[in-house]
Amino acid sequence: MTTLLNHPVVSRDLWIAERKALLTHEKELTQLRDRIAEQRRSLPWVRLDKDYVFDTVDGPRKLSELFQGRRQLLVQHFMLAPGWEQGCKSCSFMADHLDGMAVHLAHRDITLLAVSRAPLADIQRFRQRMGWQFAWASAHGNDFNSDFHVSFTPEERARGEVYYNFHMTAFPQEEAPGISVFYKDDTGDVFHTYSTFGRGVEVMMGTYNLIDLTPKGRDEESLSYTMEWVRHHDRYEPQAAAPAAASCCSQAA
Repeated sequence: MTTLLNHPVVSRDLWIAERKALLTHEKELTQLRDRIAEQRRSLPWVRLDKDYVFDTVDGPRKLSELFQGRRQLLVQHFMLAPGWEQGCKSCSFMADHLDGMAVHLAHRDITLLAVSRAPLADIQRFRQRMGWQFAWASAHGNDFNSDFHVSFTPEERARGEVYYNFHMTAFPQEEAPGISVFYKDDTGDVFHTYSTFGRGVEVMMGTYNLIDLTPKGRDEESLSYTMEWVRHHDRYEPQAAAPAAASCCSQAA
């Protein structure tokens, strides 16, 4: 018998044996992830010498005021620059996961925040279109995006390489994705504890984790770039409906 891509089909007993072999590797990956998480928490911190001021729906707010009474702040660097009609579709794919997570993160002393360089009015217009509720601040007019290397000036790009993901590299756009984490102590000092870029931002893409469980997987090999298939959630074409199952009456006929 053959299935997708002439995939082998075996007995249940043989499948269990193969599944147990894979489970061994999955447990190794889980344990490695735990060890890396411990190393991540052990990283030294950097005290911020700037208290960046952002535009928010509640008015101008310093970074230290965006923790909402919690000690930890997780920031999505969302690619939406001044003059853009809409936000990056891949960043939007990431952001689609946030509203459901925000309440759970809050109960682990974590405030969730998206930050973009676009003016607040442009952010709010796009946010309303997408139906999101998570907090989103504008870094328009401050150095936050530049200091965290997720926005690049025309002069930087003209040199052919920009500093992104902790090294000099070619990058095709003026904005880049990322995630940064901050901690505020009892004195009010704010520390940068962690940032991740490139494929590191997949930690926010829970959909990929489920896709990876399926027979077809990400199925991106034939695409011109890995996330070419992604659309803003209101821009996907309707899926064709599966043929309706025949009713008992039609089967009898």
